Amino acid sequence: MYKIASLFALAVLLAAQGASAQTLKTVKDRGALNCGANGTLAGFGLPDAQGAWTGLDVDFCRAVAAAIFDDPNKVKFVALTAKDRFTALQSGEVDVLARNTTWTSSRDTSLGLNFTGVNYYDGQGFLVRKSLKVNSALELNGASVCVQQGTTTELNLADYFRASKMTLKTVTFATANEAVKAYDAGRCDAYTTDASGLYSERLRLASAGDHIILPEIISKEPLGPAVRHGDDQWFDVVKWVHFAMVNAEELGITQKNVGEMLKSDNPEIKRLLGTEGAFGEQLGLTKDWVVRIVGKVGNYGEIFEKNVGQGSPMKIARGLNGLWNKGGLQYAPPVR
Repeated sequence: MYKIASLFALAVLLAAQGASAQTLKTVKDRGALNCGANGTLAGFGLPDAQGAWTGLDVDFCRAVAAAIFDDPNKVKFVALTAKDRFTALQSGEVDVLARNTTWTSSRDTSLGLNFTGVNYYDGQGFLVRKSLKVNSALELNGASVCVQQGTTTELNLADYFRASKMTLKTVTFATANEAVKAYDAGRCDAYTTDASGLYSERLRLASAGDHIILPEIISKEPLGPAVRHGDDQWFDVVKWVHFAMVNAEELGITQKNVGEMLKSDNPEIKRLLGTEGAFGEQLGLTKDWVVRIVGKVGNYGEIFEKNVGQGSPMKIARGLNGLWNKGGLQYAPPVR
């Protein structure tokens, strides 16, 4: 009786998965992943003059494509503004949103989205001119601050000034590009966004060396990819691509040595790289899905260093984005 009940439960589960697992099939049939990206933020999502995209979020989407197609270039990047990013995902214009987007309760519950993890732990900060002779955000009483409207940044700014009993003149703009240009032109005393964005935008200023990022971080901004509600298989695929990259870094599997690591006797490495078990097949992917990701794109640490870390013009320290066993917050469930 127990065996029959177990088989019935498994049949129900498989039927439910089959009913909802449409996105992966759609992507495979289309032959490419549609990825909603930033389009204007160096280090996270930015095309060059020839249309070649680079960035941490860009490489995440390439990793998803590598897992599915064994080809990281089978991605169509769709540049989205902060205002239209959620609509693009909800409508099906994109399969995954990877656009330095903060995971909040309202976005998770009221927009029909599922955040798949945190690929960058961030927090909001302030950029000011050195000539202002300000060393702390608490010295910005009465300041005018440029900010992009329709973002968590705008609300955080108002909350911070109110809680600190400081007066504020908010100067809002539809896009980050407009806000940065206005700040550079002297229309505001400060510019505020996620700290990672401050490092990126400072590179675009007329005299980057004349500006400093203040030490205060005034919010939690867990940035991560999102998918639509209603397709658990696709949610699992996108979620586990990030986990695979983090686990690969923790186990010392890199783009250069992944082929050699296939010979490893370490049980964790064998499971991750598919030489033992059927963990890729459980996701609807191939046995070597992680070999594809790491071999074609890299582990989490590699894409971090290349795009925003010491190998990039931004030179952001790993900090909270270090591995859990090295003082950071990046921690992935095991493959087993």
